[in-house]
Amino acid sequence: MEREEMALQALLVLEDGFTMKGDCFSGQGEVFGEVVFNTAMTGYQEMITDPSYRGQILTFTYPIIGSCGITEYDMESDSPQVEGLLVKECCRRPRNQRAQDSLSNYLEEHGIMGVEGIDTRSLTLHLRRMGTMKGVLSTAEKDSEKLRQKLLGSREFDTRNLVDEVSNPQSFSWAYPEKGNHVVVYDYGVKYNILRHLTLRGCRVTVVPYRTPAADVLALKPDGVVLSNGPGDPAVQKQLVPEVRALVGKTPIMGICLGHQMLGMASGLKTFKLTFGHRGANHPVKDLSTGKVHITSQNHGYCVDMDNMPRGTTVTHINLNDDTLEGMENVEQKWFSVQYHPEASPGPHDSTYLFNKFMQMMQVDSGKGGA
Repeated sequence: MEREEMALQALLVLEDGFTMKGDCFSGQGEVFGEVVFNTAMTGYQEMITDPSYRGQILTFTYPIIGSCGITEYDMESDSPQVEGLLVKECCRRPRNQRAQDSLSNYLEEHGIMGVEGIDTRSLTLHLRRMGTMKGVLSTAEKDSEKLRQKLLGSREFDTRNLVDEVSNPQSFSWAYPEKGNHVVVYDYGVKYNILRHLTLRGCRVTVVPYRTPAADVLALKPDGVVLSNGPGDPAVQKQLVPEVRALVGKTPIMGICLGHQMLGMASGLKTFKLTFGHRGANHPVKDLSTGKVHITSQNHGYCVDMDNMPRGTTVTHINLNDDTLEGMENVEQKWFSVQYHPEASPGPHDSTYLFNKFMQMMQVDSGKGGA
């Protein structure tokens, strides 16, 4: 019997007691996570497989999810990363010539709970008012107050090192060409499309685990280093800051999302949690060097506080929705970083110039480019 005929009911309960019911289209059991929302109309597969969503129950505001199916090329990692998925309606029969599977089958195969019939816009409005918070999804417990008490008593989520869960424990090469700039990528939860953009520009890419000492990275003689995106609170990774600081000034560095936050902490800046985060494909960001406004894709719940910016480090990008920091640079120390995702394509090419900028930095540093 098809799952949609069985109509296995699931209960969603947030920390503050907010409750919703829906029907499972994949998975079952009980999962905990931070409940967040994304306002993008496309790209659900990329989001579901984005390691930055580890530890989170993802809500889509767009009403129908799954119509494009699942295709291997659009993966951002080798498996789903979300703890659970909340949608208004799941399309079980995709109409797309590229589709290799349906969303419901894909999530079922990986044991990820997907729930439809949720009033996702009402849930989103609640999260915007009250802020993101922990939640629990259950097909086993029908009493919302018992679930809430179980959620409040759970400490598993608070002690998880999410970066450790998504970072590859072994170094590996990505589409390694014989020539080209050698780029070492710190894997805090790197998205595949970051690696694709680097190799598209002829780079030889070596991906290393997130705990790799700076000395080991420098021993690889990189032309540049990328600090990747990743999940969770950057303050949890403060033990990694000395290694980032040890790289500064030694080689060109590009930081993306969590990598941006790590560079901020290495520069002595603090991070803070946003009320409901930036998750969507239509965030306007102003490049202060050109005055241009770019449409960006974002997925983060924390931000670098731009107060007390150290000497030599300048603010390069600002979010026009809330005036938060979206980019910074230190020319003398040979690094720059952005809070958003230049490898994503909401513009669709608004932010890919940042990879070209990184390439130019490596050329200048090696003496092969102009001043």
